[in-house]
Amino acid sequence: MTFAMKPSWRLLATATAGNGLKPAQMALLPPIPLYRRLFRAHRKHLKHEMRLLGDEYIKAEFRAHRNIDNPAHLIGFLTEWQLYAQKIEGEAWIGDKLDEEKIAKMSDQQMGQLYELMKAIQKRNEEENK
Repeated sequence: MTFAMKPSWRLLATATAGNGLKPAQMALLPPIPLYRRLFRAHRKHLKHEMRLLGDEYIKAEFRAHRNIDNPAHLIGFLTEWQLYAQKIEGEAWIGDKLDEEKIAKMSDQQMGQLYELMKAIQKRNEEENK
């Protein structure tokens, strides 16, 4: 998989290292190592059904964001996926709710994706309970 996320890694390192206003929270992984880490986390920590759904979602999101050229969007995208990986690896996601502040910032398209994901999970749960 080739990523055309063009901002230089020096720019990313500068943006994630902090600007003196707040300390750096974590080192940001480049796209491909993060992509691999996400699949590894799914393989180790999710049930087969959840893994299939999650893997397809990761693939779709990384494909959709392959040509990001805005450094702020790139940093936001990678940061959120890295936080997700940390939650999956620590199993901190079980019973976790979405942050209302993040929901308020979502676009209509993102809300639609979230709704579709919710429907897919509900459908899978109904099939399991039959």
